[in-house]
Amino acid sequence: MTGFASDIAFTPTVKALQEKRGSRSHYEDRDFREKIDANIAAFIAERDSFYLATANAEGQPYIQHRGGPKGFLRVLDETTLAFADYTGNHQYITSGNLADNDRAYIFLMDYATRARVKIWGRAKTSSDKAVIAQLMPDGYRARAWQAIVFKVSALDTNCSSHIPQKFDADDVQGSLAHLQAKIDALEAELSRYKAQTPDALER
Repeated sequence: MTGFASDIAFTPTVKALQEKRGSRSHYEDRDFREKIDANIAAFIAERDSFYLATANAEGQPYIQHRGGPKGFLRVLDETTLAFADYTGNHQYITSGNLADNDRAYIFLMDYATRARVKIWGRAKTSSDKAVIAQLMPDGYRARAWQAIVFKVSALDTNCSSHIPQKFDADDVQGSLAHLQAKIDALEAELSRYKAQTPDALER
């Protein structure tokens, strides 16, 4: 990195393009954050899904989804994230990439509020059983074979433009169940009213 956290993304070529396209003045005095504050930590704690990007020694990028119970991506301190890495398809692309190139990127999205957080950093794997056990969510039925520890270099948030609003199935189901309970109660009340005043309803 150079003098500004945003330089991790705003390379000289990117800055030149911003200048050419007229957006450089907007970003010139706006820097990325370097530490996880309380608001970002709370956002991360509510996520049950994120995307982890890595690249191999030749720079070929790779993005993989990571999912688990809310809060499975842990904030260890203001510059460190970590999570238990569950067994999957046994391709080991992410782990292989990190062995050759520790640069990594985390992308978190909340479709319900149309908010996103982007985090640049460096990551490493750990086979320490104590670390893995500490990161394993209680009661989650999965097997973790390693942990991934992510050191934050910079983070940023974006506007909500072009993000479709979507809702988690569990949240929708809960809302529908609440509405159905109200409907059931109203229908029961209507049935009682009809039974008590049949003649009045017929007139």
